[in-house]
Amino acid sequence: MMRYNHTMLKNLNETELIWIDQPQQLRDIIDELAKQEILAVDTESNSLYAYQEQVCLIQFSTTEKDYLIDSLVLSDLSPLAPIFSSDRILKVFHAAEYDLICLFRDFGFRFNHLFDTMIAARTLGYQQIGLGALLEQFFGIQMDKKFQRANWGRRPLKAEMLEYARLDSHFLIPLQGHLRKELKASARWELALEDFQRLTQNIEDTTESNKDDFWKLRGARDLSSEKAAILKSLYNHREALAKAQNRPPFKVFSHQALVDIAQSPPRHRSDLTQLSSINERTANRYAKGLMQAVEQGRKDPPIFPPHTQRPANAVLDRMENLRQWRKVTAAELGVPSDVVLPRDVLNRIAGSGPTNMPELAGLMHDVPYRFNRFGEQILNEIDKGDHHK
Repeated sequence: MMRYNHTMLKNLNETELIWIDQPQQLRDIIDELAKQEILAVDTESNSLYAYQEQVCLIQFSTTEKDYLIDSLVLSDLSPLAPIFSSDRILKVFHAAEYDLICLFRDFGFRFNHLFDTMIAARTLGYQQIGLGALLEQFFGIQMDKKFQRANWGRRPLKAEMLEYARLDSHFLIPLQGHLRKELKASARWELALEDFQRLTQNIEDTTESNKDDFWKLRGARDLSSEKAAILKSLYNHREALAKAQNRPPFKVFSHQALVDIAQSPPRHRSDLTQLSSINERTANRYAKGLMQAVEQGRKDPPIFPPHTQRPANAVLDRMENLRQWRKVTAAELGVPSDVVLPRDVLNRIAGSGPTNMPELAGLMHDVPYRFNRFGEQILNEIDKGDHHK
């Protein structure tokens, strides 16, 4: 159920909802979007229903209209590229990182000038930072999460799914307004702005599978080198099945099933049905392929986990000192630790061990506000650790 105060209900009902699934329709709205100073944006993907997820829907909201763009049907979304890269139009997302990765992966879009309402809420020290919690707090809206895990790759989409999708972007512009005021009133605007800008940098497609991804499965590194070879063979077999069926690999059989089979390699097909992590029907359906994968793994040479070099003690000491300082500082500000100093920046500083402010400035080139605010404290923490050696 969603409940609205009178003002919000009127606002939603009076906002036109426009479905875009034709090239000419897209061209028609581009000029309108390009005239805006601010746009709310969201996406829906089919990650739970496909081997390679896709962006299935892109939502835009202005202060006057909600647009739902069918990115599965439209073959060319390049007209949207200037909107996303514009340094004049502010794009408002909630938890933008995943959306940006997906939009870059599927369409090559690059981004400028963003506002992320989740980052804003974290920077302000909010305990509840989900969109539903924020909409309820500011607008008295209770969002029905029933379609959160829906298959957005199906067509046609139900009317209630369209309504759900528009709500993900519809209130982002006024929500941004509330959070912006709070950020400025609490002198945290520049801190949030720094993280908004960092969102647009170094966006990478993280969905490409790696031949060593099987090591990420829980329990993989506990296996012997011979059984690890069996796990790799099973993992590759599951990938091939998932790709052929266009299903997420975990829906073919679970990560735990792969590790369990590798841990106790079956000699007979009936052995598979003894495992609690794979049901009898699935075991019987895939038995032949699984047994072949196990036999292939037995023949393959033993394999060992990738070696990661342990950082030097001096680096570990600096990391610990910076983490402790960050924890105390974050508690004083009432925010999560990484709001004070993002983990990648902390690791970069600890790894280099700067001895003066210019060196530290170079390492904090992408967080200049934090350098100005915390630079001397950070350098003191590093000096303190070095002097204790």
